[in-house]
Amino acid sequence: MRLQSTVIIASALTAGSLAFAAEKPSGDEISEIRAIGEPKSCITRSSIRSTDVIDDQTIDFEMRNGDIYRNKLPNKCGGLGFEEAFSYKTSTNRLCSVDIIHVLSQTGGQLDTRGACGLGKFQQIEKIPKAEGED
Repeated sequence: MRLQSTVIIASALTAGSLAFAAEKPSGDEISEIRAIGEPKSCITRSSIRSTDVIDDQTIDFEMRNGDIYRNKLPNKCGGLGFEEAFSYKTSTNRLCSVDIIHVLSQTGGQLDTRGACGLGKFQQIEKIPKAEGED
């Protein structure tokens, strides 16, 4: 019997994400994104603290230890940047570049899936805050 679990990420709706959003600098406060090391094919699902959908092709995964992994999807995922919510299903405790996410849309009180999109590799990044007075 295969263990299969579904995870729903609705970053704008989860308490953990709201608490994290209050701590992290907004996109306007970031001056640079720096890649750290080589991209990884997988990350451990249980280590994911929160997600931040940047646009239709980019998702940041913040890990419990504070590391951030940016996933640049190989193709744009229609509605992802607008909805900022997605789900995925895996049979292991790993989320990998071969996995598929589904954009979630809330319409009339119903939660529906919109499109299916493949993930890319996970690149660890560092977000460098703007210096005081920098525009």
